[in-house]
Amino acid sequence: MARRGLVAGPDFEYFQRRYFTPAEVAQHNQPEDLWVSYLGNVYDLTPLAQEYKGDLLLKPIVEVAGQDISHWFDPDTRDIRKHIDPLTGSLRYRTPWGRFLHVPPQLPRSDWANDFGKPWWQGSRYEVGRLSAKTRNIRIINTLTSQEHTLEGPRVRALVQEDPACRGATKPVCHNY
Repeated sequence: MARRGLVAGPDFEYFQRRYFTPAEVAQHNQPEDLWVSYLGNVYDLTPLAQEYKGDLLLKPIVEVAGQDISHWFDPDTRDIRKHIDPLTGSLRYRTPWGRFLHVPPQLPRSDWANDFGKPWWQGSRYEVGRLSAKTRNIRIINTLTSQEHTLEGPRVRALVQEDPACRGATKPVCHNY
C-alpha cells in the first residue's frame, strides 16, 4: 500500500545553483569574496586571492572582481588572447591591463616559477556555475497587504537554450536551476 502524506523534498545542504545573473556576480566584488565571469561561466576566485594575498600580480584580477572578463579570452581556445610582439616577433599573451597571476613574463626571468600546475583560467576547479545570458524581472504583488517585490531571474526560454539538459525541449518546461 502506498504511503500517504508529505513527500521528502530535495536536500538543500548539497544543492548547487547552476545559473547566476550578472547582478548576482557583481555582488562578489571584494578580495574576500571575488567572483568573475568569462565565456559564459562564473568562477569563484576567492581561494586564489587568499593564496596570493599581497601579490602585485593579483591586482588586475581584484580590479575586475564581480565583472565579466570575456574580452580577456579567446572564445575558440578558451585561453588568454595572444598577439605577435612587434619587438621580438614571438607569440605573447595580450595583457594591456597588466600582467596577472600565472601569465609568464614577456622576457625570460630567473625569478618566475611555473610550478603552479595549470593556470587558474584552465580547468574547472574555480567554476561555480553558468552566467545567465538573458534575465527577466519578475514582480510579485501581495494583493492583501499591497507588498511588492521584484526578482531578477533567468528567462525560461533562454534557460532551455543555455542548458544542455533542456536542449530539444519543445516547450519551456525544463527548470534545471
